[in-house]
Formats: sequence, C-alpha cells, structure tokens
Amino acid sequence: MTAGPVRIRRYGGVQIRTGSNEVTIPVADVGLPADVAVPEGANGVVLFAHGSGSSRHSPRNTAVAGVLRSRGAATVLVDLLTPEEDAVDAVTAELRFDIGLLADRLAGIVDWLGTEPTLGRLPVGLFGASTGAAAALVAAAGRPDRVAAVVSRGGRPDLAGPALTGVRAPTLMLVGGLDEQVITLNEQAAAALTAPHELRIVPGATHLFEEPGALEQVAADAADWFAAHLRVPA
Repeated sequence: MTAGPVRIRRYGGVQIRTGSNEVTIPVADVGLPADVAVPEGANGVVLFAHGSGSSRHSPRNTAVAGVLRSRGAATVLVDLLTPEEDAVDAVTAELRFDIGLLADRLAGIVDWLGTEPTLGRLPVGLFGASTGAAAALVAAAGRPDRVAAVVSRGGRPDLAGPALTGVRAPTLMLVGGLDEQVITLNEQAAAALTAPHELRIVPGATHLFEEPGALEQVAADAADWFAAHLRVPA
C-alpha cells in the first residue's frame, strides 16, 4: 500500500499516520495484520470483520472501504485469524465459525483503537460480512460505550445468539433479494434486536452482491448509515 505522508503516531511499536498503513495490531497474545487508512479530517473509524474463508484483501470489503473513506471515515481491514490459524481453517473451516474467538479479537481491536492517539477520539463503526457480522454484533454488545454503529452485509447476525439483546448500536442489515435463506435468518435476528435497526433488501442481488450496481448500493447505504451515526464528540 502507498503510505500517507504526514502525522505519524506511535502505539506499542505500531505507526499510524494520515494516509495508508500496513500494521500488526497486538490483541491478547497474537499480532493481527491490518490495513489502516486515515483520510484527512476523519470523522469516524470503521473496523471490518470479513466473512467465512475471506481475508482483509476481500475485493468487496476493500471496495466498500474506499467509498467510506471518500465520505470521511478511517477504515481498518484486519485478518482476525493469524496466518497459522488461517492455514488450519482452510482445511477444517472451523475457526471461521468460532464467533466467540472472532468477537473477542474485534473487541480487542476496538480497545486498541481507543488508545491510539490519531484514532482514539473517533467513534467506531463495525462492518461485518457473513459470519463476521455475528462477531461484529457480539463485539458491539461487549463494547456499548465504544461502538456507535454496525452494518451487516449478507451477514449471519443470527449466529450472535443471546448477544443480540445486548447490542445498543444502531444496526443496518443489508441482504440480497435473491438470498432467500439469509433474508430469513436476518429477519429472525432483527426480531431479537432491541437497538434501533433496519433490514434492507437489495433487489436482484445474490449473496455476494456480484450483480451490476449491487455492491455500489451496499457501499452507499453503509456510508449513509455510518455518516448518520458516527459523530465526533465536540
């Protein structure tokens, strides 16, 4: 990635600067690789939780992140599994469904963001895809004073289970109109949420939003949601 030119900050050996940075975020006893991008005058920071079998290089999440940055949000795309864990998961597919593990790591990153001088003052949003959406909601329930908004893209919020009732952050769920099973699962999760929430169906879209204009709609809706709910304290 191309590094931004100014305002270097340090935390625990990690440098964060205005622009783009490849960093390793310390969480518990592991270091998680991440791409952090901070536009000038950022008004919030959105942490991405990718879905089953994906990574921080997901073309769909990176596309959405680009739109969010154009609207003034800093973005953090992170691998929630270490390279060693990812190698195991590629064979067993079990860790991608370990919602507790993924949520704990997301919460740890939220805590880390709070200590980082450049980003610590910014409200935090979580953007989760597939199983990452469940992890995002569990993390939001665990950090109600830090997480200000959540967006789920083709997510499995139902896998958040009892944590759904503890979510306080306004939550937007985006599902493809042709992704019928996931629509049903999102409707079930929406019924359990007590926080402000909205379920939006993207017409003609399948699970990965590969149809023309579908991902652009997701990015626009997510950007509007975060713009409405991520507000820097005066």
